[in-house]
Amino acid sequence: MDLGSSSQDRTPVAVTIGSFDGVHMGHRRLIQVARDRVGQAGKVVALSFFPHPMSKLRPEAAPARLTAFDRRVELLREAGADEVEALEPTADLLGRRPEAFVDWVVERYAPLVFVEGPDFRFGKARSGDNEKLRAIGQRVGFDVEVVDEVDVSLADQSIVRASSTVVRWLLEQGRVGDAACVLGRPHLVSGIVRRGDQRGRLLGYPTANIETQTMLPRDGIYAGDATLPDGTVRPAAIHIGPRATFNRMNRTMEVFVVDWAGPLAEGLEEYGWPISVRFRAWLRDQAKYDSAADLCVQMARDVERASTLFESHPEGVGG
Repeated sequence: MDLGSSSQDRTPVAVTIGSFDGVHMGHRRLIQVARDRVGQAGKVVALSFFPHPMSKLRPEAAPARLTAFDRRVELLREAGADEVEALEPTADLLGRRPEAFVDWVVERYAPLVFVEGPDFRFGKARSGDNEKLRAIGQRVGFDVEVVDEVDVSLADQSIVRASSTVVRWLLEQGRVGDAACVLGRPHLVSGIVRRGDQRGRLLGYPTANIETQTMLPRDGIYAGDATLPDGTVRPAAIHIGPRATFNRMNRTMEVFVVDWAGPLAEGLEEYGWPISVRFRAWLRDQAKYDSAADLCVQMARDVERASTLFESHPEGVGG
C-alpha cells in the first residue's frame, strides 16, 4: 500500500491509538503533539480500544474502568481530538499481524503521522512496536512520532509517570487528590440512582444509591460534588463500602447532596435518574458506631467538611 503523492492534497491527519482510559495528562500530551503535527487545519483522530483488550484476552485480569466511553470521547475532544472512534477488541482485530493492522488504519484514515507513547504495542500478541511502525511507515508513506511519558508531581512531592495504571493504584489507596493530579481533574463517577434500603432518610441524611460501571476509590468517606440532571453542581459527602453500623456488608456508593430538596422536589422520579460525582478529598476511614445517633454526629461533621471544601475550591481539586 502506498499513499502516493496525492496525500499532499488531502487534509493532513494524525492518528493516535490506545485505550485512553481516564484520559490523563499523558494522553492529553499525545493529542497536543498530534495537533502540533497537523496544525489547526488538520485532523486529529484518536482510536480508543473499548472495552479494554484484556477483557477479551484474559477477562479475569482486565483492569477496572476509569471512564465510560462517552466520557472518554468528551475528554479526548476537550483535549483537541477531532474524531474519536471505538476499536472493539474482536478476535479478528486482535489477531491481525502488525502490518495488517496498520494497513487497516491507513485505508481508513490515510494518516500523515502516527503519534504514540514509547511503550506502544499493536498487532497479534502485541508483537508490533514503534520500530515496526516506523518500518511500515517508510514503506507506506507516513511518519511516526514517539512522545515521552509525562511526569507528574504528587502532594508529597514524589514524581510519577502519568498512566491509567498509576491512577487506578492511587484510587485503590484512597488518594483521590493525587489521582486528580495525574488525571488533570478530579476523578468522576457517573451512574444511575437506584433504590437502597432508605436508611439514610430515617437518619436525616437521605442519600442517593449509585449504580455505576466506573471504578470506585478505596472504601471510606470522601468530600466531593454532585452534578444533578439539570446541570446544578452541589457539594456532596460520599460513602464508599459496606455499612458496618447496620451490618450491611455489601459494597455501595451512597451520596448525600448538600442543601438539596431531593428528586421529587425537582420534578424527577424518585429513582432511575443520572448523576455524576467528582471526588475532591479523602475525609476518613469507615467506622462501626455504637448507635445511629453516634453515626449522625459524625455524618454532620463529614457534611460540614465537604461543604467547606466546596466553598473554598468551587472548581474542585485538580481542575
